[in-house]
Amino acid sequence: MNIETARFNMIEQQIRPWNVLDASVLELLSIVKREDFVPAAHKGLAFADLEIPLLGSGEESMAKGQCMLEPRLEARMLQDLAVQPHETVLEIGTGSGYTAALLGKKAQRVVTLEINPELVTMARENLRNAGIQNVEVRQGDGSKITAADGSFDAIQLSGSVTEVPASLLKLLKPGGRLAAIVGDDPVMRCTVVTKTGDNAYSTVQTWDTVAPRLLNFPEPSRFKF
Repeated sequence: MNIETARFNMIEQQIRPWNVLDASVLELLSIVKREDFVPAAHKGLAFADLEIPLLGSGEESMAKGQCMLEPRLEARMLQDLAVQPHETVLEIGTGSGYTAALLGKKAQRVVTLEINPELVTMARENLRNAGIQNVEVRQGDGSKITAADGSFDAIQLSGSVTEVPASLLKLLKPGGRLAAIVGDDPVMRCTVVTKTGDNAYSTVQTWDTVAPRLLNFPEPSRFKF
């Protein structure tokens, strides 16, 4: 099977059946070459319906959340966030830079934060090789971001959290959206929060999934008294 056939099958057999029907998103999946963002050791898995480790052994990488999400999750979140050409986007959890590349093709500007320096280097190189020039990769801890880091039309968390971080909601512009996978294994839901006014938000939960944790976001105690 050649690479374009594999890409076509990924889109038609994994992604479209997962209610990803936005023509602009499906087109991007053909344009942005996912295999160019996959580590050399795992190129053969570029179009598989699974998480792909980015650093070290597969087990260690997965435990630290250092992986690419399944293609259908990446595509569905991109569709739900509905980024527009004039918008500025923040991503938390750059990984290899693939999602940032997709966002960069839809937005005016993307700032993406990655806590691991090796992944920062990897993402910058991948984005440069892909000719993506409107994405800025910063090394930083997304759980510690403040208003001094700017305000954004859209925010994507490329990993899971126990609850929607209030610190990130404060960074949304009026009408801005935040998309995150929220909850605890085995029940997590993609959650999209829209800022509707000063300190006012609306929330929808669109589909169920599971995803690795983003580092350092609060984990509420499981003990109840």
